[in-house]
Amino acid sequence: MADPKGFLNHGREVAKTRPVAERVKDWNEVYVPGSLLPIISKQASRCMDCGIPFCHNGCPLGNLIPEWNDYAYREDWAAAQERLHATNNFPEFTGRLCPAPCESACVLGINQQPVTIKNVEVSIIDKAWETGDVAPQIPERLSGKTVAVIGSGPAGLAAAQQLTRAGHTVAVYERADRIGGLLRYGIPEFKMEKRHINRRIEQMRAEGTRFRTGVEIGRDLKATDLKKRYDAVVIAAGATTARDLPVPGRELKGIYQAMEYLPLSNKVQEGDYVAPPISAEGKHVVVIGGGDTGADCVGTAHRQGAASVTQLEIMPRPNDERHPVNQPWPTFPILYKVTSAHEEGGERIYSASTTHFEGDEDGNVQWLHLSEVEFVDGRLTSKPGTERKIPAQLVTLAMGFTGTDRENGLVDQFGLQLDERGNIARDAEFQTNVPGVFVAGDAGRGQSLIVWAIAEGRSAARGVDRFLTGASDLPAPIRPTDRALAV
Repeated sequence: MADPKGFLNHGREVAKTRPVAERVKDWNEVYVPGSLLPIISKQASRCMDCGIPFCHNGCPLGNLIPEWNDYAYREDWAAAQERLHATNNFPEFTGRLCPAPCESACVLGINQQPVTIKNVEVSIIDKAWETGDVAPQIPERLSGKTVAVIGSGPAGLAAAQQLTRAGHTVAVYERADRIGGLLRYGIPEFKMEKRHINRRIEQMRAEGTRFRTGVEIGRDLKATDLKKRYDAVVIAAGATTARDLPVPGRELKGIYQAMEYLPLSNKVQEGDYVAPPISAEGKHVVVIGGGDTGADCVGTAHRQGAASVTQLEIMPRPNDERHPVNQPWPTFPILYKVTSAHEEGGERIYSASTTHFEGDEDGNVQWLHLSEVEFVDGRLTSKPGTERKIPAQLVTLAMGFTGTDRENGLVDQFGLQLDERGNIARDAEFQTNVPGVFVAGDAGRGQSLIVWAIAEGRSAARGVDRFLTGASDLPAPIRPTDRALAV
């Protein structure tokens, strides 16, 4: 352990963000560069000698959190990054993007603020890149087996890196023009600058992983042809079918899915556009959906110069603190969250349901009509007399995803079976009903967190390795049936 009295001597202190007036004028990460390292040793010292580290259960990767907290406290950065990488291929991604269920399960969190596990994690990996401790791990020998990975999000990249290091020849197929999946084109630059992805890709290239961009399996290349070329296939195509809002006026211009809107700003940062084809500049923006994707739309609209930003959520406003009965420790609670995007302005409306949209004579959306809702006999019901309208010249739908893409033919061409939720079904080894075809990430689990995606990729890699060689030493942190620690 670190300092036995660290949690008594030091309070929780998190990363500092840049002033709102400054950061909304650029697309750089919101945090003050270098502000964590001076405080991180004290923060790591708050990790208790708790006996049973429930943070291990909160994290599906099984991260060795007390161990690398101890190393960070002692400023042994080389040992800290080794422990960090023992369970996590991409801690610079999770350290920036994961909502940290490990912190919700922290034993200190029973009666104090939990350890800043996420901040310690990102400090360790950023220091490791700075000192050159992150190096390619080239396999000593090749197996002669080939694997295709469909999708280059966190699940696909984790599976590909694990299998490459096991000695297999791995090619990653990505339908977009750049590698990264939603990390590249779903996460705004202000949450994670894409240089973090780029240097991981270069590490993977040096290890031997091959990348094929602009190739959509099912359309550009038939799934059956892909299977003939490779000894095994890992489907990590995500759950990209967005939930829609079938209300009157949905056909009006100016209403977009979040994943139609967000990638365009990322493409501006990549140099593909001078200005995004869809912009919030000077417009009244409404974001439907109160989750992280909705918050990403809010922050993007602020940076584009929106006249106003309103975020709607159909569920009631969550509690500020954990409810001891309904959401007891160490479960992952649903709490009222103020993200960096919310700090930048805008209005948040809870218990609100969109009834219809209203447009102008040219077919452009101008107004959103809503009503308040409440639970009646366990069902959300509109409250009479609460109808009103708000200005809406740009609307983004951020209401989650319902499953993997069925339109490109990938599922049908492989002949894959789906489970009752519409996800690709798999067995205990992450293998589908088609021998040699495996599935990892949201395509098999459904919409989930980045930390679960990486855990899925690592676990599926073990299944593939065993299929190809008859045995495997690769770790498998989760089973396909495992779920988050929640009520």
